[in-house]
Amino acid sequence: MSYSTPEQLHFPPLSGYTVRANFDGGALSSDFGALLLRGIDRQIGLTERLAAAVRDKRHPSYIDHTLRDLFAQRIYQIASGYADGNDANSLRYDPMFKLSVERVPLDPTQDLASAPTFSRLEHQVTRTDLYRLTQAFVDHFIASYPEPPAAIVLDLDHTEDPTHGQQEFTFYNHHYQSYCYLPLLIFEGTSHALLAAFLRPGKRPPGAENAMILVRLLAYLRRHWPTTHILVRGDSHFATPEVLAVIAHRRHMDFVFGLAGNPVLLRQAAPVMQEARRLFQQRTAMAHAYGAPPPPSTRVYEEFAYAAASWEQPWRVIVKAEVMAAGDNPRFVVTSLEAPTPQHVYEALYCARGNCENDIKAVKHDLHSDRTSATTFLANATRLLWACGAYVLHHALRTHTLAHTALATAQPSTVILTLFKVATQVKQYKDRILLHLPTSCPVKALLHRVTTLLTAIPVPALNTS
Repeated sequence: MSYSTPEQLHFPPLSGYTVRANFDGGALSSDFGALLLRGIDRQIGLTERLAAAVRDKRHPSYIDHTLRDLFAQRIYQIASGYADGNDANSLRYDPMFKLSVERVPLDPTQDLASAPTFSRLEHQVTRTDLYRLTQAFVDHFIASYPEPPAAIVLDLDHTEDPTHGQQEFTFYNHHYQSYCYLPLLIFEGTSHALLAAFLRPGKRPPGAENAMILVRLLAYLRRHWPTTHILVRGDSHFATPEVLAVIAHRRHMDFVFGLAGNPVLLRQAAPVMQEARRLFQQRTAMAHAYGAPPPPSTRVYEEFAYAAASWEQPWRVIVKAEVMAAGDNPRFVVTSLEAPTPQHVYEALYCARGNCENDIKAVKHDLHSDRTSATTFLANATRLLWACGAYVLHHALRTHTLAHTALATAQPSTVILTLFKVATQVKQYKDRILLHLPTSCPVKALLHRVTTLLTAIPVPALNTS
């Protein structure tokens, strides 16, 4: 008995016609977007930079695919919605992916790499390679600015990456109630650009670990941007004495962190909470008197100096005294900023870090950074960075070519479904390659705009030294 995949699909009859589908269309592809990814990659030089960061330990006589080709193939496939490394076994023959990696699409001797090739690469990556890859992402971020910016915002956040089986360094996390990894991702808060990502064990990181990562990142940024003002944002588990000390001891830096409530903070916030309750009761009574709906909440902002026992010095604490029908909802933020009002610090600066969660969702859910099913930690860390590479390409595509279009702020999944998944027939002649797209393509005008912009801008020289 054969268990091979049938080459024909059967459908119910239609108007007296039998309906069949055969897998014999030849040079067809559903991934025109791979060519768009190649175009934006040529502009920003991402995969070339990443590949240059890894030492190729293979013997030259056994190399069929350069590291640059492997990085491009894997990242383009992830950026096109193919999360599983096993997808490479089929996509290695896809003419659009072959064309995107600059191979002749209909030449069977120029097929792309298979899934086992990527598996071997993942398991050959060393700690030094990972360090250099992470540095390459930061280099790319710095290179994206033509000159040092006046200010940037670093948004730090961890996210759950569930694990299954016997992966190295997986731990049970009580907050998420699961066995997982807990990667740290760092974005620039105003542009949503990704700076760096670190795969971590599933246990909550101590303050010293976060401080060490921050020290290395800041030192590298300062080499290029010595006077750029850097604002660091994060939730309450970043408000540790080690992290606060790192920022406090450096010039042109500030922080805004969430702060977990405790009896001391609640006691200091008691007067403003009382004022918020009074206003809520007053506004509720007024609404009832005039037959209007009651207010959902009342917020009053205040500030005071506070120093935890482990801190080196007192810091400015902002309290959002919120009263709702369900009860009190006090929230605290600690900051080194002096000038902005308490309300501005909380609403305009701290709450804006919520956009970082959307960026993480894009990496995690749209580009499948949580597909960390390898047995070794280093292999899974490599997979995380490949997904991050796909995010960088999507971010650059939106920034460089999709600005002022309906997809300017679209998530990667929307771009993939709307712009990338276009049926393409590939024909190869002696002196040209011709791509036939659907006559009724609904994004014809948008594709014309994107391809025009990708070909009009000269490809810059890339320094990977």
